[in-house]
Amino acid sequence: MQQWQRLIAIIKKEVKPALGCTEPTSIAYACAHAARILGQKPETLHVFVSDNLYKNAMGVFVPGTGKIGLPIAASVGALGGNPDAGLEVLAGITTAQVKEALEMIEAGHVKIDRADSNEEVFCRAIATAGNDSAEVTVSGGHTDIVETRKNNEVLFKKETDIKTDDKGSSSLGGEEINLKMIYDFALNVPMEDIRFILQARDINMALAEEGLAHEYGLELGRTIREQIQAGIMGTDLINNMAAYTAAASDARMGGATLPAMSNYGSGNQGITATIPVVKMAEFVGADEEHLARALILSHLGAIYIKSHYPSLSAFCGNTATSSAVSMALVYLNGGTFEQSCMAINNVISDTSGMVCDGAKSTCAMKVHTAAQSAYKCCFLALAGHGVTNQGIVSDDVEKTIDNLGAMVTKGMKQTDEKIIEIMRAAS
Repeated sequence: MQQWQRLIAIIKKEVKPALGCTEPTSIAYACAHAARILGQKPETLHVFVSDNLYKNAMGVFVPGTGKIGLPIAASVGALGGNPDAGLEVLAGITTAQVKEALEMIEAGHVKIDRADSNEEVFCRAIATAGNDSAEVTVSGGHTDIVETRKNNEVLFKKETDIKTDDKGSSSLGGEEINLKMIYDFALNVPMEDIRFILQARDINMALAEEGLAHEYGLELGRTIREQIQAGIMGTDLINNMAAYTAAASDARMGGATLPAMSNYGSGNQGITATIPVVKMAEFVGADEEHLARALILSHLGAIYIKSHYPSLSAFCGNTATSSAVSMALVYLNGGTFEQSCMAINNVISDTSGMVCDGAKSTCAMKVHTAAQSAYKCCFLALAGHGVTNQGIVSDDVEKTIDNLGAMVTKGMKQTDEKIIEIMRAAS
């Protein structure tokens, strides 16, 4: 069916491996391409980034470097990044390249400035060596190159004709897609067409194991596990789910050299969309087919909900993701579509006030909160309890999602500006 193939294409576009936080990775990606176009080792780098890219790149470890921030992402991307690897651009960097990148920064040859752009994701990287220069502009998506130049001559310019609505949605093609369509697709598409989604389990669970085995970030996942082992917390599903989900985020934000399977440009949201579903599937004894269908519900549902507002904003996207997770958890427990919609409304009522104040180690706590909310709201829905016509939550889940999009897009712009202002003053 053509419509199903379209949905599969959306999932494959928006669910993919990403090494490290996607915002500094986007900067590294642009700089890696600029270095390739330059054709020699850059002597200087000048990078212009949008406010939201800055916000989400300034406080996280860059994988393989042990360092935080935009300058190291830019310099190591230019000196050792693989421009063909997309969001895994830094997978092959060496210790020597990291050392050289740090020397470049210490010499004052890496400059980061604010870009004058209306795009949430925007990065222009200019690399120079001698009299030569190369320029790469990424805009709209973390790896979407829209223009390249060498010595100010345009080599490539992308013609953009995508029309976005006032919610910032374009990737799903407008109003034709809805939750019922996603639900019917997930439950009925041939298993062989969606088996690929099980890679999300393999990649994100490996990241969780890494976070539990080693010291990263806040070590929230390890701390929860220690509390379980000490008998302070129970060895139940919710605590097991929370420990693994938080540990994966600990590792990702703490600079682990393992990728996350991302969702809609976010590794943390990919973790949230995956691990609670995997742990629930283990608990109920679901086979791989039921797990795959649940992961499709979670990942595609999250993409759909998040398409109603800008990709980077003052709103923590784990709320929208955990809404879709709750739908998947209801499915794994034998619930109905109506109960799935009830669970989504419950989550949005619970966590819609969670703001994004930049990507950093404390994102693990928000991932943990999101996982707990998905679990709690799933079982509320299965028991027949749901929020309706309260706050931004409507009795119609599609209207609730529209309300969420309007709140983020139109109501939180000033909040986002104030958060960025606070973060810039503190840096």
